[in-house]
Amino acid sequence: MANNKRKTELLVPASNLEVLKTAVIYGADAVYIGGEAFGLRAKAKNFSSEDMKEGIAFAHERGVKVYVTANILAHNDDLDGAREYFKELSKIAPDALIISDPGMFTLAKEECPQIDIHISTQANNTNYLTYDFWWKMGAKRVVSARELSLKELRQIREHIPEEMEIESFIHGAMCISYSGRCLLSNFFTGRDANQGACTHPCRWKYSVMEETRPGEYYPVYENERGTYIFNSKDLCMIEYVPELIEAGIDSFKIEGRMKTALYVATVARTYRKAIDDLNKGEDVYRANMDWYKEEISKCTYRRFTTGFYFGKPSDEAQVYDTNTYINEYIYLGTTADIDSNGFAVIEQKNKFCVGDEIEIMKPDGQNIATKVNAMYNADGESVDSCPHPGQEIHLDLSIQPEIYDILRVSNK
Repeated sequence: MANNKRKTELLVPASNLEVLKTAVIYGADAVYIGGEAFGLRAKAKNFSSEDMKEGIAFAHERGVKVYVTANILAHNDDLDGAREYFKELSKIAPDALIISDPGMFTLAKEECPQIDIHISTQANNTNYLTYDFWWKMGAKRVVSARELSLKELRQIREHIPEEMEIESFIHGAMCISYSGRCLLSNFFTGRDANQGACTHPCRWKYSVMEETRPGEYYPVYENERGTYIFNSKDLCMIEYVPELIEAGIDSFKIEGRMKTALYVATVARTYRKAIDDLNKGEDVYRANMDWYKEEISKCTYRRFTTGFYFGKPSDEAQVYDTNTYINEYIYLGTTADIDSNGFAVIEQKNKFCVGDEIEIMKPDGQNIATKVNAMYNADGESVDSCPHPGQEIHLDLSIQPEIYDILRVSNK
């Protein structure tokens, strides 16, 4: 029987050092990141060794763990480099390594025996004997395949050692193929999804051409709704946190190692509050459901589904009419410092202007409206707007934010 007293970990992704710090401040119990090699997000900015060290120190000072992905399916030519990489990680000392390939697992055990190993969802972990196998091999945790239902997860929990941990995705983008085993990217572009270079052809628009009529393309329709036939909705389990805990899941994993700090902060803050509210009582959690649902929709998403948790998804789990995100808020920047004038200092992410009404997003759940009274560039010159991404901007706001507060503006 599932143990409802198990401590629930909120595991949040980070694409770079800025986003790691955001994840930590906005409620993560653990953060997972990729180094510059051997992870499955080749297009992410990822972490240099120095950034990794700084990020781990920042997290550990605040009681947060850091896991490093090394979950490619390795080819022969990868192995020597992987061994050297694990030697380096042994010195950096993250809290765990996320691995899917038995060869990579072998190297990690040899070079990093003191670091926990978590088995990636890429290993297609669909039954309790697989979990038991990895436990006997020395893994501490297994990440469940996205194709598992809550019923199957409960069965796994009942058949594995009590101290073994189950990690499951509870929010974010869904793969069209079996736990990331899609071959479309490699077939179309030569870029291998299992080497971290997926081009996401599941989001493309498709047509059919009859071989005797070259150049005549016929749209692929599903009930006249559209042509994005592989385009899954995003997973969202904010309404089912008690059910996830009851199933025996130890770690709630957010997808999104390519996402912005605004996305990470929004999702982390919302699930953090939901978990904390549930610990106070299910009545508190239920009473705040409207807030969770409203907040979770303030980051980019492709509509929502519960995935496989309550059985196999129907055609309603697909988005047919568009491959673009719904984007209700625009990320302006994170408060990096407060200058000698008391002005907020940010690295600008999107253009905004003097006179704009914007919002301060705080880690504790508050959203505070404020007005841009004035802005100055790094040389102290007054400017009316900030059109150049990445520029340092000093902001005189009607209500001043604190360091790590995020600035955003409604896109409605």
